[in-house]
Amino acid sequence: MSILNPLEFRITPSDLVAELRARAPKIGMNEGLWPGLAIYRFDAPAAPQWEEVRELHLCVIAQGRKVVTADGAKCYYDPLTYLAISDNLPFRTEIVEASPAKPFLSFGLQLDHALVREVSSDIILERQTTAFTTTRPKAPPPTAATPTFVSALDRDMMDAILRFLRALSTGADRRVLAPVFLKEIVYRALQAEQYTRLTQRAASESASNPVSGIIAYVQEHIGEPLSVADLAERAIMSPSAFSHLFRDVTGRSPYQFVKEMRLNKARELLIENEVSVTQISKAVGYRSTSHFINEFRDRYGMTPRACSDALAGRAMTLEAAARDRV
Repeated sequence: MSILNPLEFRITPSDLVAELRARAPKIGMNEGLWPGLAIYRFDAPAAPQWEEVRELHLCVIAQGRKVVTADGAKCYYDPLTYLAISDNLPFRTEIVEASPAKPFLSFGLQLDHALVREVSSDIILERQTTAFTTTRPKAPPPTAATPTFVSALDRDMMDAILRFLRALSTGADRRVLAPVFLKEIVYRALQAEQYTRLTQRAASESASNPVSGIIAYVQEHIGEPLSVADLAERAIMSPSAFSHLFRDVTGRSPYQFVKEMRLNKARELLIENEVSVTQISKAVGYRSTSHFINEFRDRYGMTPRACSDALAGRAMTLEAAARDRV
């Protein structure tokens, strides 16, 4: 009996392109597949227009590029990212990259408040027992909600989105499976937001929170060897106790969290710098370039070189469009 190799079934951004293209037969907005779901297709850049959503809104691009201006801040997103927008927030959208050969393809999904609260409660309940000191910690002061946040479209989120879209094809899958996959999409989005907030607040909280202190340390030493034993020693804890506390706080093991930080940093370097893949792999702490390439592909569905080439092609397209407007 043959054993199926899971690597043969890796999803890629092209899978999402094919799925949305098949479900967007007309130019503009295509609706009707699911309440609150709209799939967009454009064969050319579109002029800016103002919009407003009534629920938490998740925007995912499979192909092309778009800029969203909300609350005075601009967010650029493309096939490597997705955008979440808070409800009752007016925002301006502009499609900046689209052509007949490579049409702009995306979908917008309104997420019901009750579902977001349910998933949020499950995440909070899982981490309620966490304590940072020997005394009961005070509840953190409420913070203003971020109106928008952009996250990397990794393989887990792509997989959840594809399963949700494919479940809409038949009646039974639509009734039974689609709600489950929709809940997973919300969970992935909330985890991504939690990751961003944890890393942003790590430095300011490091004095009272050992986990945040370790996160801040990892950010500053991302190119160095970072074993769980070394991080536990820095936190003055045993490796097992440190790993348990770290997972309670972040929802991930120390190894998984550090790997995500390395790959996120690598993606930033691909966008910001014209350097080799080998240089980037070393800069984010990988001793083996081939290992780095494999893990990058596992997370983002493409190799670092393919990602770099896509970004370079996008930049050339935008420069040509700018020259045409002059």
